[in-house]
Amino acid sequence: MSDFWLETPMREMTSEQWELLCDGCAKCCRMQFVDEEEGLLMQTDVVCYLLDEKSLNCTDYGNRTRLVPDCMQITPDNIHDYYWLPDTCGYRRVAAGKDLPDWHHLKTGDRETVHKLGFSVRGKVTPENLLDGQDIEDRIISWLPIEDSEED
Repeated sequence: MSDFWLETPMREMTSEQWELLCDGCAKCCRMQFVDEEEGLLMQTDVVCYLLDEKSLNCTDYGNRTRLVPDCMQITPDNIHDYYWLPDTCGYRRVAAGKDLPDWHHLKTGDRETVHKLGFSVRGKVTPENLLDGQDIEDRIISWLPIEDSEED
């Protein structure tokens, strides 16, 4: 497969090409809170109950936005709204006109590299349905300033 992400404008990619940009890190599946008063985005180590902890794949990808109403569906039209995605995110990098990281599965042919090198949430998160009543807010692991999403 050619380096389509360098040659094809995002809005002209097929849905298959677009989906392939995802590196599988699952950082977008973490629970987050916004404190607009303080200007902070608070990220937790809690993930959606649909995320498989081992594979980091959604267990019901086709129905995820129906089952989890605030589940994100990243598209070429809204990628800039997700300023908090990591700099390594394939969607974010392509939207900024950058190449994918050297460890991305489209370059290595290995979907495990993202996990082996520690760029994913594998082994670092807990599914929300396993919290047994614990408040998700008690599991905040980072505080990021809310940025203007147009400044990518």
